Amino acid sequence: MRILLLCLVFVTQYSSASFDWSDYSTLLKQNIINDERSGIRTNLVNYDAISKDPAFSSLFERLAAFDPSTLKGKEKMAFYINTYNLFAIKLITDHKPKHSIRDIGTWFSPVWQKPAAMLNANTISLDTIEHKILRKMKEPRIHFAIVCASLSCPDLRIEAYSAKNLDQQLDEQTRRFLANPGKGINIDGEVIYISKIFDWFTKDFAADKKATGILKFIAQYNMEAGRFSDYETLDYNWKLNQQ
Repeated sequence: MRILLLCLVFVTQYSSASFDWSDYSTLLKQNIINDERSGIRTNLVNYDAISKDPAFSSLFERLAAFDPSTLKGKEKMAFYINTYNLFAIKLITDHKPKHSIRDIGTWFSPVWQKPAAMLNANTISLDTIEHKILRKMKEPRIHFAIVCASLSCPDLRIEAYSAKNLDQQLDEQTRRFLANPGKGINIDGEVIYISKIFDWFTKDFAADKKATGILKFIAQYNMEAGRFSDYETLDYNWKLNQQ
């Protein structure tokens, strides 16, 4: 009976344990540089080097056996942000598109809906992670944390997200993105240009779905945005964010 109880405790502890993202953080630190491409300053990824690192394949082996169902709140959000970004990297390393992540899919079968990797013995897509899990958590700042391998995406953060630091990390990501005139916001005289991300996910940023609501959100990070009542959008560059 004592042995059985010890086994049950071990299983419970294992099933509810947090996923260890330390190898992922190391991969990011070793394979990302900040540079400019096509007039956009961003974090560029060495996808080839990442794909050859044994730690990369090990991450997917562990995720395929990991059950995230016990994760809650910030721990769950941080886990799925990391998973989204890692799975996006895997799509690039698996398919090696020449120009854009969108080249992996088609109009009728977009890349977002394709199986990206295994989680808890089931294949999962980027679309599922973003729309069925993360967006349902009602945190608009996730849109500045998840990265779909493109120049106009938010910068891929050079560390894993964690429950402990999540608020600070999301705030930093939002500020950095909005401070980037090449892809966040760009005020030119009497016109404010903002990322298309705000148009694609309007209701996540403004309950009334109005331009003023979006600009009110932005004004939390850039006060000058508060003087505008409407906006234009920046072109979205889908070229790969690769070194």
